[in-house]
Amino acid sequence: MNPFLLPAGKASKSLALNNLTCFRLNKSLKYTPGILAAALFLSTSSCTQEKEAHSATLPDSTERYELPAAADSAVTASEDTMTVQVASPEQADAPAPAATPDSYVYPGPAPLPGAILPQKRILAYYGNPLSKRMGILGEYPVEEMLRRLDEEVANWTKADSLTPVQPALHAIVVTAQGHPGRGDKYRLRMTDKMIEDVLEMASQRDALVFLDVQVGRSTLPEELPRLTQFLKLPNVHLGIDAEFAMKEDGVPGKKIGSFDAEDINYATELLANIAKEYNLPPKLLIVHRFTQRMIQNSQDIKLRPEVQVVMHMDGWGSPALKKDTYRRFIAKEPVQYTGFKVFYKNDTRNNTRLMTPEEILQLNPKPLYIQYQ
Repeated sequence: MNPFLLPAGKASKSLALNNLTCFRLNKSLKYTPGILAAALFLSTSSCTQEKEAHSATLPDSTERYELPAAADSAVTASEDTMTVQVASPEQADAPAPAATPDSYVYPGPAPLPGAILPQKRILAYYGNPLSKRMGILGEYPVEEMLRRLDEEVANWTKADSLTPVQPALHAIVVTAQGHPGRGDKYRLRMTDKMIEDVLEMASQRDALVFLDVQVGRSTLPEELPRLTQFLKLPNVHLGIDAEFAMKEDGVPGKKIGSFDAEDINYATELLANIAKEYNLPPKLLIVHRFTQRMIQNSQDIKLRPEVQVVMHMDGWGSPALKKDTYRRFIAKEPVQYTGFKVFYKNDTRNNTRLMTPEEILQLNPKPLYIQYQ
């Protein structure tokens, strides 16, 4: 396997892969401002072959790429640091949005009755209940996990008493894989039973549920229709992860994937049709992002009254790095609403610390979707 290079500043990602052929990918990259000066190391290890798909054992970990160094913001020649065009309200044939209490005007249609944003802030626990290392959602027994969720809700309520906090569980229901697997799709579908278990957990806190999809070499049109049976429920929404969208020739973990506006428009159209067919309040779509190239042609994303789009900052690192990435890749190109992720473990590597709710609320625009992994 040949080494490969990442955009400037990407560092130290490991991805545990599927139960057919499983290997760990470790990356180490030293960055000097303006210069990519590093070696990248790959290592592989085999795992026991087991059944695929519906009886699968999940990988141990799906860690994210570390964020680029703050100094990278000055490297204007990089693809990941170019100035981008912000999506405008004119993209959608809808009334102009109303101003928020902070006088920030969100692009796109005015919220329909029953819309969650911007009236509330969503606080989500992310992961997979079948894995202790894919996120907080599966790391602890259910009661302990929900107790910790309650504590975070209380923290955010204290930090911003004017914005009600809506708890949520964000579950990965299609996981990217490093081996082709059945159909050469480089992805593993979770069972309906797993999704039903998450719905039961959520019912204990009147929480929203987000179904997260990592398509690998599959596509959203192949993966999303099978989730309609759950998305038609009023409290169930969707997340799509561009990092693991490989198109026709990529392998998850070897490079960062991407979604085009066309992909996102497919997802919003599907959600809008579900909302209209079942007479539901607007659906939410969470789009993971932490580099410029992960989302292509964002100016062509169509905003629809029946769907609220959240562009979600999904990288780990020190507070300075996270704020810089939010400014460059989310605030400059928000599309509509914005989100921010906190990693309980990765954000504390290298003697750094977690950002507090008060610090995150200093971002502009203030994120309305907060995710903890």
